[in-house]
Amino acid sequence: MVLRRNISFLCLLVTLTSEAISKPEYEYAVCIKEGGDYAPNSTYESNLNTVLSRLTSNTQIDYGFYNSSYGQDSDRVYATGLCRGDVTPQKCRTCLKNSSFLLLKQCPHQRRAAGGYEECMLHYSYRSVLGYYDSDFRVYLRSETSVIDWDQYSYMLNKLLSTLRVKAATTDSYLNRKYAAGNATDPSSETVHAVVQCSPDLTLAECNDCLDGAFSEIPKCCNNRSGGMVIKFSCNFRYDNSRFYEPTPDTLTLQLSSLGSPSPSPSPSPPSPTPSTTANFSETTYHGKSNRSRAVIAKYVFPTVVFVGLLIFICIYLRLRKPKKHLESEAKVDDEITQAQSSQFDFDTIRIATNNFSDANKLGQGGFGPVYKSTLFNEQEVAVKRLSSNSGQGDIEFKNEVLLMSRLQHRNLVRLLGFCFEREERILVYEFLPNKSLNNFIFDPVQRSHLDWKKRYKIIEGIARGLLYLHQDSQQRIVHRDLKLSNILLDANMNPKISDFGLARLFFVDQTQFNASKIAGT
Repeated sequence: MVLRRNISFLCLLVTLTSEAISKPEYEYAVCIKEGGDYAPNSTYESNLNTVLSRLTSNTQIDYGFYNSSYGQDSDRVYATGLCRGDVTPQKCRTCLKNSSFLLLKQCPHQRRAAGGYEECMLHYSYRSVLGYYDSDFRVYLRSETSVIDWDQYSYMLNKLLSTLRVKAATTDSYLNRKYAAGNATDPSSETVHAVVQCSPDLTLAECNDCLDGAFSEIPKCCNNRSGGMVIKFSCNFRYDNSRFYEPTPDTLTLQLSSLGSPSPSPSPSPPSPTPSTTANFSETTYHGKSNRSRAVIAKYVFPTVVFVGLLIFICIYLRLRKPKKHLESEAKVDDEITQAQSSQFDFDTIRIATNNFSDANKLGQGGFGPVYKSTLFNEQEVAVKRLSSNSGQGDIEFKNEVLLMSRLQHRNLVRLLGFCFEREERILVYEFLPNKSLNNFIFDPVQRSHLDWKKRYKIIEGIARGLLYLHQDSQQRIVHRDLKLSNILLDANMNPKISDFGLARLFFVDQTQFNASKIAGT
């Protein structure tokens, strides 16, 4: 989803003094013309007030990310709120409440607006605002104080931001803040502090992309400045030469050497502080075998020449035809999932992680194929689902799941971390959920005894929230079509997560019927 060019402020610059940069009163409000205005005392205005009240009074959220919607059809209002990771829940709700007053005052009758303070951001609209989409929306906050040696200062800043980005983007759980804070110091004892944050509904790839885009704004926003902040719809970062955040045990500290004259100047985009674990696939070529046979032809046996020549031609044709078909199939899959935001794994990485798909790591067998527990190079436990050759599912279901799951992020939906398709291999990589499926608890007399009414209610409520997100609050309207006990997975805290979207279908907003070519589901 891309904002139209008629945003009233593509870039808002707020100048902060270095002495007052940590004060929360520095405000910003962006009134977005897209969607037009709503009439006074209209249904939309009533729904907007309701959704803002619900969002800012929700005491069950303790991780700084709020999402709510209210109303029907064209009068429906969507809103999200994001607070900085070190802000307490009470302070967060207060900040968002003040932001709602600010936007209603600064953007009266605007159907879409975004703004807030340095510790929080509120965004409401006539359409869903969940998920990641790049846009021209930028907010710059910067200090008036300049630094003496910007080359050394920016070198430290780039190193720090890059390290924090990796930490924030790789946060495992949807319920955790995609947030990281830290500081970097050089031999001269000069220190820079920074925080980076993504909206928790972003995938790893989306978070990295969003923050990279924000970092690239530094030359426009904050060159030679001791402090600055760039805010986008789904991510933000801030830095300063004094600490402005509450430290935690996870706060990072980097000791850096001086930039030095032999070292090259830092590039605008932050360099990676850790060894690269991503192979370079910018040019991938498939090399087929090319064995050429020379037939010894008997000059005096013409029928033999004809027969041998025809046989060789048929063999070569059949040999080349199958790989061509295979490569075309793989290219077709590639074309349709290149826009997916999940990470793509190479087959060797997954083979090593699963110990060559050892039965000792096998968790179970589904309609798609076997599922294995494995550990990636970063010690993250994952579930690997490999398409079986005798499975009733194939490329269509594989592509469907990758395309859908890469766009969906909700605490009650299983998270797709990545995928692999190489030659005949079709593999999906998910977050690992230790309690497996609800099916194991319901039909096992021993496990069933652990499901008291409180846990059952929690599971029922979680499934309902997941379905509400699919049917109403996600960017696309999605019908699962295969909801059953074995497709409800449970995490370590018995939180339910809906899985297996191979048979799911996208619906238009007003669509109520779907004509299927074959019977699907359970």
